[in-house]
Amino acid sequence: MKPVLGVIDYTIIIGVLLVTLYLGLRYAKNQNSTQSYFAAKGRVPAWAIGMSLLATLISSVTFLGYPGEGFSSNWILLVQGLMVPIVLLGVIWIIVPLYRKVIGLSTYEYFEKRFGTVARYYSSIAFVLRQFSGMGTVFFLLAVALSNMTGGNTFAIIIVTGLIIIAVNLMGGIEAVIWLDVFQGFMLFASGIVCLLVLLFSVKGGVTEIWNVASANNRTGFGPYDIDFSKLTFIVMAINGMFYAIQKYGTDQTVVQRYLTAKDDKAAIKASLLGISLTVPVWTLFMFIGTALFVYYKQNPLPDGVSANGVFPYFIITQLPTGVVGFILAAMISAAICSLSADLNSLAAVGVEDYYKKIRPNRPDKEYLFGGRVMVVFSGLLSMAIGMLYTSIGNEGVLGVVFTLYAIFSGGIVGIFLLGLLSSRANREGVNIAIVVCIIFTSYAFLTSTPIGLGENKTLLLDLGKYNFTHNKLMLGVYSHLVVIGVGYIASLFFPKPNLDRNLLFSGWRESRRKEKALELEEA
Repeated sequence: MKPVLGVIDYTIIIGVLLVTLYLGLRYAKNQNSTQSYFAAKGRVPAWAIGMSLLATLISSVTFLGYPGEGFSSNWILLVQGLMVPIVLLGVIWIIVPLYRKVIGLSTYEYFEKRFGTVARYYSSIAFVLRQFSGMGTVFFLLAVALSNMTGGNTFAIIIVTGLIIIAVNLMGGIEAVIWLDVFQGFMLFASGIVCLLVLLFSVKGGVTEIWNVASANNRTGFGPYDIDFSKLTFIVMAINGMFYAIQKYGTDQTVVQRYLTAKDDKAAIKASLLGISLTVPVWTLFMFIGTALFVYYKQNPLPDGVSANGVFPYFIITQLPTGVVGFILAAMISAAICSLSADLNSLAAVGVEDYYKKIRPNRPDKEYLFGGRVMVVFSGLLSMAIGMLYTSIGNEGVLGVVFTLYAIFSGGIVGIFLLGLLSSRANREGVNIAIVVCIIFTSYAFLTSTPIGLGENKTLLLDLGKYNFTHNKLMLGVYSHLVVIGVGYIASLFFPKPNLDRNLLFSGWRESRRKEKALELEEA
């Protein structure tokens, strides 16, 4: 596509980048301890934390990946997101106070208190792998989109964006990240609504025509609805989505860290509910934009060479007026910056709590704060390098790739968490055995289902014939959790019952709630 950005567009984009840097400077004076840098010491209101949770989960993957999928397929990949509120509305009341009571900063401290160091570092490493794979994808999508829309060099875009993200984190810590998320959240809503309204008025026949044409071309619905785990079906996405919800909101540092920034449990729960309630509408909005784009380009032929992930950027640059284009691009850049900023801060928090403090215990807090900032720089540079690698090799259908990587790197983490929360009988030895079995299973499933080579020369990394893993890769993550739950519980029966802190269990949380209610009745 031919770049057509005007002076107004570039002015808006530069203005948003300057606001981003300002927020880093604005909160720099507060960052004098690791608690302030990573948890903001309760200075952030609940509504802002809720918006931050939304922005943490909304990035270039949503802005470009969802319209790309809506354009090329139906809404099946939205099913995972739709499962989030269904699952979390029942468990968020337990997860939030649990973490605020039993951990300092790292989510994986809970895993160590419950099952020992192996569980902590296994889950921590899995988190780090997921983050870097996801961050590289965000950089890739942003660079490709902006390169097509502005004519800029993809590597230069990654470098500039990455350096801004690193600078914001170095200066303002989690407090700057959260307020940047608030700013970006409003931009995201506004830009998505503007694009959808323009599309609705641009399609001849409006909403009715969009629905009719999309339905006739299999661009609506969540099917196929077969009970078949070997391909992408509604049931596969629904089951995967249930585990995804628990994993993201119950074991992911980027989300759990937000719980810790609230001033009390009530504020943290309120923030979580706000974030959950906003996320699904945003995912739905951008998926439907893709559907509307499909119908629009049925009526107005799309030039050759525009990929599914490039359709939305092409529409923005060719159909929207000057100024609006700049605002949309600024929102896209801001979405990437916010998501990546949160990722960098959480990676640094895990690096300090799970690794640096173990290697150098009992050191001054200033040393740990400096170490956290060094990790921000290192993580930022490494994720930029991964993004550059993605742009070099190319990557279509990126949303499916992201979901697959997430499933692979989930590695039974939800299984460990659920065993720890629900079973007082599960113990360290049993879970360690389950982790080993899970690693073996995940390796087998990945190797026997992943082809290499081109065209007819494709071969599996490991071919075991009829014993190959033939189910969809999204089920790999589900099975890994079930393996850990089953093996972990059975293996625990062969070892002594652990002597546990009741605060680590769901039953302990329930007992404390009963006591609190009884006390409230007495006071009343």
